[in-house]
Amino acid sequence: MMGLLLASGVTAMASGAAPKTAGRVPQPVIESARGDKCVDDPAFMRRNHMELLKHQRDDTMHGGIRGAKYSLKACIACHASQTTNSVAAASTNFCQSCHSYAAVKIDCFECHSTKPEPTAAQHPSPQTKPAQNAAGPQLHGVALQQQVKP
Repeated sequence: MMGLLLASGVTAMASGAAPKTAGRVPQPVIESARGDKCVDDPAFMRRNHMELLKHQRDDTMHGGIRGAKYSLKACIACHASQTTNSVAAASTNFCQSCHSYAAVKIDCFECHSTKPEPTAAQHPSPQTKPAQNAAGPQLHGVALQQQVKP
């Protein structure tokens, strides 16, 4: 029953409308995704995303398989908020809104970033980088060599 309420609430709120209620419980408010189409049917993803992500995690960690259809990195890149650039920084962010509604703790972001990786357009230009003195990299290298020696 909770799954049906969550699925209907997510569908209703995906447009960014004001919170609606199912009885006395406000439904989650979710900002629109950046992409134009999800990797799978949204109803399927709402019900199965955790199993897909766990399966992909196992394939990646144990089998070294990367770049599969269901990747947390790809989800974050598409579903990060236009406002916060995150999936879990605010109550209306994609992951946070539904997980709060369903009272489910998100543990993905204890290790993974809630924000998409910067694209080439987001990287600072060489002119905006802070100046380094010439000895900086050499001193850092020396310190690393001292730590590695037995």
